[in-house]
Amino acid sequence: MGDILAHESELLGLVKEYLDFAEFEDTLKTFSKECKMKGKPLSKTAGGSLKDSKSLIIQKNLVTAFDNGDQKVFFSLWEEHVPSSIRDHDSLAQKLEFYLHIHFAIYLLKHSIGRPDKEDLDERISYFRTYLETKGAALSQTTEFLPFYALPFVPNPMVHPSFKELFQDSWTPELKLKLEKFLALIFKASNTPKLLTLYKENGQSNKETSQQLHQQLVEAERRSMTYLKRYNKIQADYHNLIGVTAELVDSLEATVSGKMITPEYLQSVCVRLFSDQMRQSLAHSVDFTRPGTVRLCALGLGKLKDVPLLPSLDYEKLKKDLILGSDRLKAFLLQALRWRLTTSHPGEQRETVLEAYIGNDLLDCHSHSQRTVLQLLHSKSEVVRQYMARLINAFASLAGGRLYLAQSTKVLRMLEERLKEEDEDIVTRENVLGALQKFSLRRPLQTAMIRDGLIFWLIDILKDPDCLSDYTLEYSVALLMNLCLRSAGKNMCAKVAGLVLKVLSDLLGHENHEIQPYVNGALYSILSIPSIREEARAMGMEDILRCFIKEGNAEMVRQIEFIIKQLNSEELLDGVLESDDDEDEDDEEDHDTMEADLDKDELIQPQLGELSGEKLLTTEYLGIMTNTGKTRRKGLVGVQQSAHEPLRRPVTPGGHRTACVHSDRTLVAFVLCPHPPPPLYQDLCWSGGVTGQGTKSTYF
Repeated sequence: MGDILAHESELLGLVKEYLDFAEFEDTLKTFSKECKMKGKPLSKTAGGSLKDSKSLIIQKNLVTAFDNGDQKVFFSLWEEHVPSSIRDHDSLAQKLEFYLHIHFAIYLLKHSIGRPDKEDLDERISYFRTYLETKGAALSQTTEFLPFYALPFVPNPMVHPSFKELFQDSWTPELKLKLEKFLALIFKASNTPKLLTLYKENGQSNKETSQQLHQQLVEAERRSMTYLKRYNKIQADYHNLIGVTAELVDSLEATVSGKMITPEYLQSVCVRLFSDQMRQSLAHSVDFTRPGTVRLCALGLGKLKDVPLLPSLDYEKLKKDLILGSDRLKAFLLQALRWRLTTSHPGEQRETVLEAYIGNDLLDCHSHSQRTVLQLLHSKSEVVRQYMARLINAFASLAGGRLYLAQSTKVLRMLEERLKEEDEDIVTRENVLGALQKFSLRRPLQTAMIRDGLIFWLIDILKDPDCLSDYTLEYSVALLMNLCLRSAGKNMCAKVAGLVLKVLSDLLGHENHEIQPYVNGALYSILSIPSIREEARAMGMEDILRCFIKEGNAEMVRQIEFIIKQLNSEELLDGVLESDDDEDEDDEEDHDTMEADLDKDELIQPQLGELSGEKLLTTEYLGIMTNTGKTRRKGLVGVQQSAHEPLRRPVTPGGHRTACVHSDRTLVAFVLCPHPPPPLYQDLCWSGGVTGQGTKSTYF
């Protein structure tokens, strides 16, 4: 009872505050009267009137800046006082902000007496153009806003029929009214009573706890099935071993009686001891008449049969030190964790490492804490930033890793920010770019990157390809191609068609021939848009392409012929390609490509007595049963596309090289060949051309 009395005043104050907020006027009067009669004190809600006063001042300043056309003051207040969660995710706020940018862009045209100041007008138009290419790009697919993307490029918008509505007398007052209603709504929401806030927070917390428990239950059931399969296999091996042991005991008894053991019998026993995969080769390749053969065979096959799993780790301690440790410790831990992925054996060992990382949420992709491992990407230490980028790139090199990273959009946003901000470290930017390029194999991430205006960044950086490293150049062009395969990406390119075509035509003649398939694929894709075809014809693209036909190899020539055919096409749009906006995850090919570049040019080396790599992990962070098995994924299923054609499916450079044979710069996509291949592909797919055996009995 004492605890209740101690907090009674505060609790009654919370009830009074909520009734006032919800406008229960009669109830509030009755409640206040009864509290007074019973001598119950009502605490005053601190800061309530002060908040209201401050909110009114902010609203007044925003409306004043709107009336005066002062866009710098307006958007400074807008970004400071309108929560980013509303600005970035509320459709009403995004649409209002779009129209506000238009208001300030044309303000001088509507309010100047005589001709507006050219310098001031150009600055406003430039500000609007920058908005369209960055944050405003998200609305480019909306019919309502599409015409306004041409506004910065129209010499006199006042007389253009598309913008007639903007210059009507009623347009500005209507927009001002919408602004005032919006501000009143959000500032009222910001003064939410404490009682409602407590209720929401408690409900959200319970929901998150329930989701976590459900996820843990699903994971526990999956692990249970894995362990059950392992148990059944061990049990079957045990029964097999007991049977073989019994036969060997009988054989020993027989030898005591003088009976000989034949090599054929030893061979049959040994074959039964080993896995089905080994029996065929064992039966025909081992001489069991030689002494010690069975023992040596068992040792050798045991090594071939099982690659040992790496020791389990204490991931809670690992993540704690990654967040709170020194920069040098963070760097060594990130390096060691990356090496676990890059140096592990492909197959069960690597899959188990990745599964352990994901199961323990190593990168805190699902964490709601203020400090997470992911934030190391923005560390002040150049080494930590670079090694974090390398680790994320290693994750993105594996299909399971991409799926893990893709479940939270914050990973993509952080990578995009780091890509645009990183000027000091080339290797960091390379790895961030590599990760984003591999992300582009997944459709939802393609969509997000297109909406975030990444195509414009890529076009800008590719204007001067000679300043880029080979890795940056190759992955930039490959990423651009993957984004251009989508309808939204093509439409984005159509806004700057002349610039895109110039950049791609310049890249056609670049000395780095590894980029040619991606340049060809990007050109072929965007030329399906009629407006881009018209622009290309106007700049003489066919003549440029025919110059490369004279110089290129046979494969390059065939791909350019396809591009010229697309250039001269009169079709409005390719119906097949237009269906690509369906967010279907089945289209991602199962690329697992761990590049050697991930471990190149290490920045740190251990000093005498300093631990690093696997030794650091197993000495300081050994755990118990944090490794879990993983069901092996299906192998790569190729999409049947002729190697003569430009690429029309998302690829990553590492995966594309793995899937292709380079011979005099000719790309032979052997993974695309079925078994056996049709006659058109047979000359490309025989293994004799690569192994030198000259046989047509085996396919890739």
